[in-house]
Amino acid sequence: MITVAEILRAKSNAAVYSVTPQTKVLDAVKLLAEKGIGALVVLDQGRLAGIVSERDYARKIELLQRSSFDTPISEIMTANVITVGPRDTLNYCMQLMTDRHLRHLPVVADDELIGLLSIGDLVKHTIAEQASLIQQLEQYIRG
Repeated sequence: MITVAEILRAKSNAAVYSVTPQTKVLDAVKLLAEKGIGALVVLDQGRLAGIVSERDYARKIELLQRSSFDTPISEIMTANVITVGPRDTLNYCMQLMTDRHLRHLPVVADDELIGLLSIGDLVKHTIAEQASLIQQLEQYIRG
C-alpha cells in the first residue's frame, strides 16, 4: 500500500507555498496564479492555521462582492484544516478527499507541516498503482 511519505518523495515539485493570516486576498490570488496552484497553506508563526483555495476566493470574495484589496486571508480561509500524516495510505487520503469534498490535504508530522497533497497527486499514484497491478496480473495469466 502506497503511503503519503512515498507520494511526497515522488513529487516533482514538493514546494509548499504559504501565506499568513494577515496576507491580503489579492496577494494570495496573485501567488496562486504565479505558481499555477490551487491552494495555499496559511501559517501563523510557522504553525498551520488554515488553508485557502481558489474555491474559497470564488465563494467568499467574488460571490459576496468583498474587496480582494482589503480582506485578509483569515476572513476566507478554512481554519479547521483536515490533515494527514506520512504513514497514512493513498486509499485513506482518496476516501477522505471524496467524503469531505477536498482537493488538497496538508501533511503534518509532529505538529509540523511537511507537505501538501493535491487530488492530482493522488490520482497520478492511483493510476500508476493500478497499471502495475494489471501488468502483474497479465504476467501471472501468461504463466
